[in-house]
Amino acid sequence: MPIADRNARPRLIIAGTGSGAGKTTVTLGLMRALAQRGLSVQGFKCGPDYIDPTYHTAVTGRPSRNLDAWMTSPEYVRYTFEKASVGHDISIIEGVMGLYDGKDPLSNTGSTAEIALVTQTPVILVVDVRSMARSAAAIVLGFQQLEPELNIAGVIVNRCGSAGHYTIVQKAIEQMCGIPVVGWLKRDEGMSIPERHLGLVPAIERGELEPLFQRAADVLMEGTDLDLLLELAASAPPLNAEEVSPATTTHMDSANTEPGSNYDPHFNSVIHVNNRHVSYAVQPVIAVARDAAFNFYYPDNLELLEAAGARLQYFSPLAGEGIPTDVDGIYLGGGFPEEFAADISGNQRFLEGLRQAVQSNMPLFAECGGYMVLGETLTDREGVTFDMAGIIPAQVQMQKKRAALGYREASSVQDSFC
Repeated sequence: MPIADRNARPRLIIAGTGSGAGKTTVTLGLMRALAQRGLSVQGFKCGPDYIDPTYHTAVTGRPSRNLDAWMTSPEYVRYTFEKASVGHDISIIEGVMGLYDGKDPLSNTGSTAEIALVTQTPVILVVDVRSMARSAAAIVLGFQQLEPELNIAGVIVNRCGSAGHYTIVQKAIEQMCGIPVVGWLKRDEGMSIPERHLGLVPAIERGELEPLFQRAADVLMEGTDLDLLLELAASAPPLNAEEVSPATTTHMDSANTEPGSNYDPHFNSVIHVNNRHVSYAVQPVIAVARDAAFNFYYPDNLELLEAAGARLQYFSPLAGEGIPTDVDGIYLGGGFPEEFAADISGNQRFLEGLRQAVQSNMPLFAECGGYMVLGETLTDREGVTFDMAGIIPAQVQMQKKRAALGYREASSVQDSFC
């Protein structure tokens, strides 16, 4: 039965000792298992990630949200969590990388641990115990001692060789760490999450991964005490969304209208998102590219634009569409344009529309894959080069493997609307 007190905000963070520990499998299995019990589950993801929230959305039936205290602020993280968790029986937050991995090796900045502290959420630590016995207790003990203020409330051990193996690591962890091992997953190489690639998001949307989600739930339920997990989730302190507001504010007031300022007549608005008082003389219309090549958008960004008075008009470059007429700005999100480089290069309506927008000083915001399209050329993984918009004096070339991963800071060389 659903949890009676929906104001209590029961919640858990599923964190790993490192990437590959199994937190995504546990998260998806737990979401599906709780949903099958009739609970309303709200998903969240720590850090800047688009694929995992898509998984969550498919399993729970409602949009998952990102929580990132480095890219936004602790206040905004609390606001996002508290607003999205209202009215749901339980919130499940999936961590990123290892529990303490983030922006800074000397602090919790940008880590799952920071999100746990900001939202006061109990942590369930997922530990890969292959070829391990009592040593598993040393790992959990180290994670407990690194940040004493963190509430590591329980452990799920993954990739156990047998029930006997599970019993050994369970006894060791509970004796030395004083917290329960709430469950275990047996070794199952056939239950690996598909590698992130072009076809993954459409495959999820078509329901092709449903058997995998159900398998994760079945394996989790075989060895996990769901009632105990619900008790741990209910132990989280209450939160109140009405007492907070977004810390990040889009604010354009009369000071911006002075000669020589950055005021743009395309966005003739007075915006105060924090206190919800939004007024505008002319409603700006923003063209947003959205299809298989451009689909990485944070819901918060789109909602903040609408809250500020904008109207969003979606279009598909892959469908041969150009920039919609009578728009005041363009937003190109991320995705996999390298996989559709031939189609994008062949859509001259789209590319020429981007060039004309820039020439007319129309605001154009592009990120990730969208920014790649603004370059002169794009060379795919097969070495084939395609012409792009030519707005940015750069050539983009895809590599065989990932060059780097992590947060980056950049300073603009001149003022802009960003």
